[in-house]
Amino acid sequence: MTDVKKEQEREELHRTIWAIADDLRGSVDGWDFKTYVLGTMFYRYISENLTEYINKGEIEAGNTDFDYARLADEEAEVIRADMVNERGFFILPSELFINVCTKAEKSAEENTLNEIIEAVFRHIEQSAQGTISEAEFSGLFDDYDVNSNKLGATVPKRNQTLVKLLFGIRDMKLGSYQNNTIDAFGDAYEYLMGMYASNAGKSGGEYFTPQEVSELLTQIAVVGRTEINKVYDPACGSGSLLLKSAKILGKDKVIQGFYGQEKNITTYNLCRINMFLHDIEYDKFNIACEDTLIQPQHWDYEPFEVIVSNPPYSIKWEGDDNTTLINDPRFSPAGVLAPKSKADMAFIMHSLTWLASNGTAAIVCFPGIMYRGGAEQKIRKYLVDNNYIDCIIQLPNNLFFGTSIATCILVMKKNKTDNKTLFIDASKEFVKVTNNNKLIEENIKHIVDEFVSRADVEYFARLVDYDEIKEQNYNLSVSTYVEQEDTREKIDIKVLNQQIKEIVAREQVLRKAIDEIIAEIEGEV
Repeated sequence: MTDVKKEQEREELHRTIWAIADDLRGSVDGWDFKTYVLGTMFYRYISENLTEYINKGEIEAGNTDFDYARLADEEAEVIRADMVNERGFFILPSELFINVCTKAEKSAEENTLNEIIEAVFRHIEQSAQGTISEAEFSGLFDDYDVNSNKLGATVPKRNQTLVKLLFGIRDMKLGSYQNNTIDAFGDAYEYLMGMYASNAGKSGGEYFTPQEVSELLTQIAVVGRTEINKVYDPACGSGSLLLKSAKILGKDKVIQGFYGQEKNITTYNLCRINMFLHDIEYDKFNIACEDTLIQPQHWDYEPFEVIVSNPPYSIKWEGDDNTTLINDPRFSPAGVLAPKSKADMAFIMHSLTWLASNGTAAIVCFPGIMYRGGAEQKIRKYLVDNNYIDCIIQLPNNLFFGTSIATCILVMKKNKTDNKTLFIDASKEFVKVTNNNKLIEENIKHIVDEFVSRADVEYFARLVDYDEIKEQNYNLSVSTYVEQEDTREKIDIKVLNQQIKEIVAREQVLRKAIDEIIAEIEGEV
């Protein structure tokens, strides 16, 4: 399929999502609407996923007329254990998305649709209990509250809203999840997240990472690799950064899968849904819901070859109020903890600890950590003295929804072959789109090519020796090492002086003419 055809399909999908949003406008607020739409999409996805998997097996066995959606629940029960073992979950035929949709209007008239959906979601989660997939399915539908006033003030109104949601998702042209040319489920997810990110604003320093920033970050982290053992994000949010590795390398080239940790329970649920919607099997991802800095998971796992992250900027954390943290093997090597009011460096030290010896970590950072003094300066000293800093990239401002803040990318490695750090000033690498700046493919390529070449480019990039950074008291601001181009108009002093002389001469001529006119007028009087 051509790129033009794919883009047409994508635009049609986006129009459909917008139409659903428009239809429900006033009934469900934007950020809540996103949760309900994604939950319904996920329900459709796993229903079709399971149905196609079962049908394919039956057709290969010669039962060409078989359709799991038409099977009686009693007959389906005999394969429950096998399906949970193979797919991680189970759904009875009567509880499949398409069958619930078929009876949705009647159920809504009877004011039972909300109860039916609630029961279906509970049964899906329960199907994985006591199995190896339990953690991946537990609580997935917790934020999909069918009895919430957000869906309507009364039960009948809530049921009518649910009918609209079901039918809207039913009518989306998502195609077969296996043969989908545009990754429609995943694309719809990303479109919804971007659609409401600016409305949602920020919470606790957290910002939705635009797709082009995720693209840049991941391309840098996987440079020179055709496959990786696994990818990790210590503040994974909805998981978009993790999934970029699958897009760039191919999901089969992320051998052991996708790992992350997220503190917010709602975002944690969205991340797991995102994995499923991008066709990542339950045994290929491990997302934990804990505070990464205080209760880190994945301690006992093999280190990660690729770490990509956009952790929350300058949030508060326990710091030295917690006397155990200074002895934590993640933080103790630097001899100091990140300030209590600014946890940025704590995320960086955590990521360094989780990084494989041959790995690359690419982290979006608040620029202040590159030049502030105190504990942050001491941590920078540790990182530079031990040759972990590979590159600092200054990004344009106004890239993120809800903030015009300028950001930078910190790249760390443990296997550097020299003791130099590359500084790239990419602050002008953008195009203006509505109220935000945007990295386009050309900008991303320019930055990545420079990251690979490590060549000095006037006003853009410079490879700096360790000794110079030490002389600058471990200041890692890009502007300290890459000269800013003076774009002001240059003035030729000789030309300017001649222009002044001409102006003065002209002034004298005009003055003489005015004096003559005045004298003539006075003579007439």
